[in-house]
Amino acid sequence: MYASRTTQFIVGIFAILGIVALAILSLSLGKISLFPPPGYTLYASFDNISGLKVGDQVQLAGVQVGKVVDIRIKENRALVVLRINDGVKIDEQAIAAIKTSGIIGDKYVSIQLGPGDHDLADGGTIQETQSAFVLEDAIAQLINNSGSSNSSSNGNNGNSNCNCSDTNAAKKPEKSAK
Repeated sequence: MYASRTTQFIVGIFAILGIVALAILSLSLGKISLFPPPGYTLYASFDNISGLKVGDQVQLAGVQVGKVVDIRIKENRALVVLRINDGVKIDEQAIAAIKTSGIIGDKYVSIQLGPGDHDLADGGTIQETQSAFVLEDAIAQLINNSGSSNSSSNGNNGNSNCNCSDTNAAKKPEKSAK
């Protein structure tokens, strides 16, 4: 009634193979790499990253060239650490912007190359950045502007609490501080 040693050995081998297969499947579905591809690290500082997370893509001309490896706060701004694949050159005047795939899709960092003559080295900082577009802020601004357009026009559209310096409307590049 007891299993032979050979049967126990075969069952043990299948159990180990099952655990290894489960680990490989978990790592691949979780997009976790044990050995990251060769590349270099760049930094970019944003006022608002709104939903960007570690593991999101870095794209250049719509092609994935790296990924976000860390996000932290530095000097009241979001410092995003980017891992760029070897062979991809980012110049010193490049612009990093946070974009969205589709209307409610995932966030990613889009890099536009500039006319710079020198490429950023490992540990370099992308100086020009554009923060994420926040749909809720745009809707709130639209509602506030349309609701107050019928009010008196005393310079602040009838809103006594008007903060008329809208920093999100122009979407001008920000200077990154590392």
